[in-house]
Amino acid sequence: MSTLNLGILAHVDAGKTSLTERLLHAAGVIDEIGSVDDGNTQTDSLALERQRGITIKSAVVSFVIGDVTVNLIDTPGHPDFIAEVERVLNVLDGAVLVISAVEGVQAQTRVLMRTLQRLRIPTLIFVNKIDRGGAQDEHVLRNITETLTPYVVPMGSAHGLGARDAGFTPYGAADGAFTAALADLLARHDDAILAAYVDDETPVAYGRLRDELAAQTKRALVHPVFFGSAITGAGVDALISGITELLPAGEGDADGPVSGTVFKVERGPAGEKIAYVRMFSGTVRTRDRLRFRGDNEQGNEQGNEQGNEQGNEQGNEQGNEQGNE
Repeated sequence: MSTLNLGILAHVDAGKTSLTERLLHAAGVIDEIGSVDDGNTQTDSLALERQRGITIKSAVVSFVIGDVTVNLIDTPGHPDFIAEVERVLNVLDGAVLVISAVEGVQAQTRVLMRTLQRLRIPTLIFVNKIDRGGAQDEHVLRNITETLTPYVVPMGSAHGLGARDAGFTPYGAADGAFTAALADLLARHDDAILAAYVDDETPVAYGRLRDELAAQTKRALVHPVFFGSAITGAGVDALISGITELLPAGEGDADGPVSGTVFKVERGPAGEKIAYVRMFSGTVRTRDRLRFRGDNEQGNEQGNEQGNEQGNEQGNEQGNEQGNE
């Protein structure tokens, strides 16, 4: 089974933790969706998180979609805890950047997107809160292309904006405007599609466009945009399909050398330390002794220091003895 380490990132109050709850509910991990206001969400476990209604420490939960195991990492949105976010980014295979349909792109959104682009992390964009008063789709989409990246394509249309029954309808092969926009976007990074796109007599097949969209998304060249509401669930099914289709999941090498990175350490109920590790290869079992990077360097330094000290001591002793004689 493939594994996808997925990060959920956003400006504070864009609905990141609510989306995490909705994804867990859709996957059958939880029976009831928690509320940030009520302080009963799955990933905000600290008392201060429940009291303030914000995420402070990154939290990890796992669920299965089809044949993919998703390790979902809910990260803080408040800029005061950006160090916690940066620590997590290095272990991600892909990310979902959440933007409010009401407030649009905000300061922390730009910081996060720049970091995701610098690290070349494949990223989907989810425009949340389409059921809220003041929600906009075209304005927010234009805001995204002007301030974040021009390489975006809406994967469907939002309707009933600002109403409780607001929804999202995914585009398909029959939507000519969508296929044309998709071909235009993909042609910027693929000469073969560019040649076919210019030649109207040989239009690019929709299946090939979808395959190329997945390939370019996994290379962090383009960013599909979904609209929806984490509270009502609108558009979340389409986002889940996008996560499994467009983001890269890996098999891993269980028999390879043990290699991984610790990205989170916390205390368990009994006060024990719990370390979260992203494994790149190899297998770790209970009671295994692991060598951390720098152990050999430290050992060599200690050995050199001890050798120098012993050499100096022996030299001094020999010098004193010869002087006395």
